[in-house]
Amino acid sequence: MRPDAAGDAVYRKCTNDLYAIHALVWDLFADTPGRKRDFLYRQETGQDLPAFFCISEREPRDREGIWDIETKPYAPVVRSGQVLSFVLRANPIRAKRDEDHRQHRHDVVMEAKTRGRETMGECRGTAGFVQEAGCCWLAQKGEANGFFICASQVRAEGYRQLRIHKPGGDIRISTLDFTGLLTVTAPGPFLHALFTGIGPAKGFGCGMMMIRRP
Repeated sequence: MRPDAAGDAVYRKCTNDLYAIHALVWDLFADTPGRKRDFLYRQETGQDLPAFFCISEREPRDREGIWDIETKPYAPVVRSGQVLSFVLRANPIRAKRDEDHRQHRHDVVMEAKTRGRETMGECRGTAGFVQEAGCCWLAQKGEANGFFICASQVRAEGYRQLRIHKPGGDIRISTLDFTGLLTVTAPGPFLHALFTGIGPAKGFGCGMMMIRRP
């Protein structure tokens, strides 16, 4: 965001309202009323102002006059067996169906904490469950998205439970930040994941994996 936007009501909303952030970023790409989301984003904070990395099918357009925008083509070339450094903010949930075949989403960190304490009376701190459950979740995602991780080379941290106030009712999501190394196992599915995201809650800043050579 531009420094002169810091005093604007839009900026104040953007600092603590995930739905307002979602709406601001969406407006950069919503060129037609019926446009479906074809972008991913990740929010960072630089010099106390929100900054966003985006992967999109189209260039963003600043309709509010509050952004400094830089764009460049994104066409990563990867090969099988290549080791890459990555960062990923994800919504780590697992979908399960009950006896009535209704689907429910379970937070893998909270599920691991509950299971561990019920079965073993385990009293580890939250960080232990975050690392274990988070890496297990990401490893499973990797199998379907063309990459492999070793838990000893990945850090899972920054676990947060968030409430999003939106028209029609509030929703809750959890987020987890991953950093580390991965190995590409299938370039096609991996590239697809880079452009379409990993896991749910992509409209709220989750799922975008950023890579570079280690």
